[in-house]
Amino acid sequence: MEGRVDPASIHTTVLLHEVIEWLRPVPGGRYLDGTLGMGGHSLALMERAGAGAELAGLDRDARALTLAGERLATLGDRAHLFHLPFSRFEEALDTLGWDTVDGAVLDLGVSSLQLDEAERGFSFISDGPLDMRMDPQSGPSAADLVNTLKHGDLARIIRAYGEDPLAGKIASAILKARDKGAITRTLQLAEIVRLAYPPKMRHTARNHPATRTFQGLRIAVNRETEELEHYLETIVGRLAPGARVAIISFHSLEDRAVKRAFLAAARGCHCPSHQLHCTCDGVAALKVLTRKPQTPSDDEMARNPRSRSAKLRVAERLGPDGEEA
Repeated sequence: MEGRVDPASIHTTVLLHEVIEWLRPVPGGRYLDGTLGMGGHSLALMERAGAGAELAGLDRDARALTLAGERLATLGDRAHLFHLPFSRFEEALDTLGWDTVDGAVLDLGVSSLQLDEAERGFSFISDGPLDMRMDPQSGPSAADLVNTLKHGDLARIIRAYGEDPLAGKIASAILKARDKGAITRTLQLAEIVRLAYPPKMRHTARNHPATRTFQGLRIAVNRETEELEHYLETIVGRLAPGARVAIISFHSLEDRAVKRAFLAAARGCHCPSHQLHCTCDGVAALKVLTRKPQTPSDDEMARNPRSRSAKLRVAERLGPDGEEA
């Protein structure tokens, strides 16, 4: 069809081989992709699983969902797609009548589809409206936050989510700039942040000075921390014994959250740390399979520089008695 977009040409799937090898898809299995994107992980999962396997794929980005649907069309009624954020995956499973799944994958962060389209407002390299919403129809935009938040709230977002030590100085620069007029464009904000950095830091910074501010705003706009926390709290209960969950993160906040959640579920005991003997009778629910996060190979990073910060953690659901299934 003329004008058709090839999803594979827009976004290169990160750690694809590793995810498939860890999840071990099998015929007749049920699999959950909470961040469908361009459908790369999902298509590979279904192709490896073979006959009878089914997919529940979620994405809050309607355009990504449409493109992924075209890519997964060959799967017919084995692919069930939902316009939902991954934190609401249980709604999708309940709709399908699935109590559990045999494997789950999350590929967190922003996709190439979103980064490369200036109109989405994620990039500080190309000019566009300051939006950053993965679902453009949902909630306040980055411009709303930048133009309305108090100094303390804005600095907290940049410091906590962007991990920028100059958060207070950047917030002050934003408030000063918006007194002269609304901040509505990505390059407008990027320049404000750049000038907030001392000249020496500007010249020696490895990344653009606005990198962390844009990350912090994106996380806040899309409530990514809350989304991930809810997913981590609920996914274990929807994994069949022996099922595995694979999560790819792209910054330390996400990776730490995944690591902590996996370790807590693998511990079983929830007694206070100062207590010498367990009295809660807790049972471990997960076995952590990646002691350290798996990262892309040198070859993958050369082919896809955006993969360089990716970290993959995997855990396996244990049986009700805490034993391997």
